[in-house]
Amino acid sequence: MFIATSKGECEVFKFELKKYGTNVRTEVIAGLATFVTMAYIIIVNQSILSMTGIPAGAVILATCIASALGTLMMAIANVPYAQAPGMGLNAFFTFTVCFGLGFTWQQALAMVFICGIINLAITVTSIRKHIIASIPKSLQSAIGAGIGIFIAYIGIKNANLLQFTSDPGTYQVLGDGNPLTSTIVAGAGAVPAMVSINTVPLILAVCSIILMAVLMAREVPGAILISIVCSTFVGALFGLTSFDFSGYMAGLGDSFTELGSVFGTSVLAIPSLFADPAKIVLVIATIFAFSLTDVFDTIGTFIGTGRSTGIFSAKEIDNIANSKGFSTRLDKALLADATATSIGSLFGTSNVTTYVESAAGIAAGGRTGLTALTTAACFVLSIVFAPLVLAVPGWATAPALIIVGVLMAAPLKDINWSDLSEAIPAFFAATMMAFFYSISVGIACGFIFYCVTKIICGKAKDIHPVLAVVTLLFILNFVLLALI
Repeated sequence: MFIATSKGECEVFKFELKKYGTNVRTEVIAGLATFVTMAYIIIVNQSILSMTGIPAGAVILATCIASALGTLMMAIANVPYAQAPGMGLNAFFTFTVCFGLGFTWQQALAMVFICGIINLAITVTSIRKHIIASIPKSLQSAIGAGIGIFIAYIGIKNANLLQFTSDPGTYQVLGDGNPLTSTIVAGAGAVPAMVSINTVPLILAVCSIILMAVLMAREVPGAILISIVCSTFVGALFGLTSFDFSGYMAGLGDSFTELGSVFGTSVLAIPSLFADPAKIVLVIATIFAFSLTDVFDTIGTFIGTGRSTGIFSAKEIDNIANSKGFSTRLDKALLADATATSIGSLFGTSNVTTYVESAAGIAAGGRTGLTALTTAACFVLSIVFAPLVLAVPGWATAPALIIVGVLMAAPLKDINWSDLSEAIPAFFAATMMAFFYSISVGIACGFIFYCVTKIICGKAKDIHPVLAVVTLLFILNFVLLALI
């Protein structure tokens, strides 16, 4: 499948490495950096979705396969992005759709499949292009910086440098009711604080952040991957990682059997969604929530990481509504993202979406689909070598996310902070992503405040009609979520 000439040009996939100022070595290192930064999804997705009754082994395989296929499509689109089941979307699948609304996991997968079809339809009909074109420059800059803040927050969280104190009565325990084995949902009484740096893992986490900062500041080639590998190796010396394959390999055959029983369930369960007329409105509202979140998570990631790095040129983004068919890399990337969700649901996982952690590989120099191809290959290998993949501790990859956050904060300088009708929406878009732990919610807040402030300031003509419609859809989504 992969062919490279003596000049480093990749013929089969037409990566055009020279055109984008990169080479095979840089792209492969970037792909590895992206993979190790997002590999946590293999185990986390399993732990969340298996609570609904989907066999755990099947979820692990579905996560690996769907991620590999989705990322391979990005490679064909020649962009350095990776796809996997989205965090937040998998939690919505489990805790809201299955536990809260009482749908079976088969029905929830059917909703995800339909969501994928809807996303594909709005992509093919250019609706997503017009949405991107309607976003004003100030919000585009805010979204890019906001994703950086969001990524950095994820990094700090993954490094276990945060602790939360919850007031009595401000949280609920989901699952079997045991606080040690169940998910705890805390209210506003949870106050964050920095932990005491008094254990070996925490000390190593801080040292990893310092190491990566130094390597990046010195512009050392492969700085991100070098830091992750060194941190993991040091962690192994302290006995903080495990490489036990025995139990996993013994159950791998059973996992494939479980996957066979799950595959295609999403399509077979569609009729049951509409069997009860009393639930049809609820079903439509839930699919709408899935779709809106999925669409804007991707749009935010592409705008936030693509424009500032040159993966998508300013001209390409600004003229996206006028491009014909799928002639640009952004067009093809949107199509790849839209297709992946339905494919993932067939294998038995929640919405597959473009991962914001792809920014780690981009920061490492990834500019073409060879980065994505490398990441896809890693997901395939992780089917067999999952214990080795999961041995990389969160605090080893966390520094990559923090440093990427620093790099992505640059667009804040492009916002006109003296014009409050621009500054207020930009602030909400940039900060609410991290505060609410959701790219789409941050974008929604930015859109809503943009429309409100422009109308109040007598500048309603600045609001693009498509942006106005999308803002109303966001408001409707918030209302529906409140009702369900």
